[in-house]
Amino acid sequence: MNAMIEIAGVAKTFTLHNQGSAVIRVMEGANLTVNRGECVALVGASGAGKSTLMRMIYGNYLTASGSIVVGGVNVARAEPRDILALRRDTLGYVSQFLRVVPRVATLDVVAEPLLSVGVDPEIAKSKAQALLQRLRIPQRLWGLSPTTFSGGEQQRVNIARGFAHGYPALLLDEPTASLDAENRETVLTLIEEAKARGAAIIGIFHDEAARDRVCDHAIDVTAFVPEAQ
Repeated sequence: MNAMIEIAGVAKTFTLHNQGSAVIRVMEGANLTVNRGECVALVGASGAGKSTLMRMIYGNYLTASGSIVVGGVNVARAEPRDILALRRDTLGYVSQFLRVVPRVATLDVVAEPLLSVGVDPEIAKSKAQALLQRLRIPQRLWGLSPTTFSGGEQQRVNIARGFAHGYPALLLDEPTASLDAENRETVLTLIEEAKARGAAIIGIFHDEAARDRVCDHAIDVTAFVPEAQ
């Protein structure tokens, strides 16, 4: 089967405990299939639920109903240990913000996804170095914690970490935001390389030119907002 990510009948609600436990319906009937080697963009107005859907796919948010199957694992019903294994082996996530343990060197931050799947430390280090070079992180910074870096440098470290291991599925949240032209080109090339090796990718791209270049088609999540149905 060619499908890597299959979303069917997904709904999401939020309970406002500080407002009498009012239940807010934010998504209903979300359906989406992403095949190997395909990149699908999530589009829609701000607040339509793009990031909410991404967080449900990654297992950060629980679904109210429906299924989210990634590499054969139903994230909506999986045990926490299975979610952690999925994130380690199968599903990568490049968010807009770098979240790492303070005082860990940048080179180790990027190499960690490789080490966690059993890659030899020297090979992991070499791959991490190559990605940091491609993303123009100066070598003098590799031994420092990226928590001290500028926003743009942190974003590039986050991208390097996300592409270090050859995840079969990837979630990308604004991967080209605020990048200069050279680094933007590098990121788009990394996405194209991931597609070529068969990765299934879901991304949020406000950069329309980037979206047109790397995405095979777009899904407007506004269709899944209950008020719009």
